[in-house]
Amino acid sequence: MEAFIKDITPYLTKMRRMFHAYPEVAWTEYVTTAKIAEEIEKLDFEVEMGQAILHPHTRMGLPTEDQIEKEEQRAMEAGINKAYLYLMKGAFTGLKAYFDTGRKGKHIVLRFDIDALPINEAEDEAHFPFVHGFHSNRAGYMHACGHDGHTAIGLGVAHFIHENRHQLNGRFTLLFQPGEEGGRGAKPMVDKGLLDDADVFLSGHIGIHSLNIGDIVATTDQFLASTKINVEYFGKSAHAGLEPNEGRNALLAAAASSLHLNGITRHASGATRINIGTLEAGSGRNIIADYAKMQLETRGASTELNEEYMVGEAMRIIQASAALYDVTTNVEIVGQAPSAVYQEEWVDFINEAVKASTNIKNVIPKLPLGASEDAAFMLEKVRNNGGAANYMLFGTPLAAGHHHPCFDYDEKVLPIAVESICRVILGWQ
Repeated sequence: MEAFIKDITPYLTKMRRMFHAYPEVAWTEYVTTAKIAEEIEKLDFEVEMGQAILHPHTRMGLPTEDQIEKEEQRAMEAGINKAYLYLMKGAFTGLKAYFDTGRKGKHIVLRFDIDALPINEAEDEAHFPFVHGFHSNRAGYMHACGHDGHTAIGLGVAHFIHENRHQLNGRFTLLFQPGEEGGRGAKPMVDKGLLDDADVFLSGHIGIHSLNIGDIVATTDQFLASTKINVEYFGKSAHAGLEPNEGRNALLAAAASSLHLNGITRHASGATRINIGTLEAGSGRNIIADYAKMQLETRGASTELNEEYMVGEAMRIIQASAALYDVTTNVEIVGQAPSAVYQEEWVDFINEAVKASTNIKNVIPKLPLGASEDAAFMLEKVRNNGGAANYMLFGTPLAAGHHHPCFDYDEKVLPIAVESICRVILGWQ
């Protein structure tokens, strides 16, 4: 193991930096998926893409048809394999890599998210990717949550499976998932049946908590359920000076809604959250705004708290604000993630699996995720089918918080994560 980790480390760094420099957001990860496919196909895995791995009717929060066409043109101009692009056409990004050893054993499914965020990356001398020349080359987009590292880790694990294919037992499925941000990509993979016969499921995240290199967290709890909502208000434009009484102000409806949404009473049964991320309205200072749109999200400590309380209250306020200003509204759910419970038995399992490592210095039994993760769909699917499922954290100091323009992590976490996952695989042999 130590020799493998030493040999694979430069590759992990190279891959991480390549993906970091070319970030793509949910359902547009065409170049990212193609590069993953090129690497995976060198390793004797069976590769599936497109509608073979994503249920077409449960994808949420898709770009518009014009946006999809523009992104596919961009990918073509970037020179990706046309056969890959054909399979992904229509925003069917992501990839399934499958390897069967031919020997009886567990079916182990591993998930790695691949999407980036709509954030302008920092360009200053304190930001490591900028100083070393691999910061985002796409203005307005950034890997600000570590998914570039997750993708590299997945490729490292694939190399381990390939190099040890004659000694391993069972079957392995690696899911390179699109659209984690916004809770969009996991459910279509679950609904397509990719985890129906999984015995073991494992995923994880770089960072979350700022820890030391060599620290890993055996398991996590406090997954916040979340719903992502797009809201449109439709009013009537009018001259603001000449006949303001003829207008119906969509801007004021959206503004009132945003203020009252933040006033939803928090619930005694557990944590609840709401955030209005964007609000756009109006076309001129002397025009009654006839259109407004908002993007918001709710969260709750349980799926019930989120869906029955937070979403219910949000819908009531959205509709009431429309009625108050005599406008109409359209509401669309564009992403979801359920809550998830942890399996305590993983703590002892992880401790035993990694005890021979000289690189993994400290196993923290459990820490809260404290955020939302659509891998929870996969965790719950496997657990409900009687399998074992877990979500780990891989420790690193963090230069700034997740989703921040200066977000970064110590790249030495990459081989630690690969070794942790590979030792878990060996533990199930």
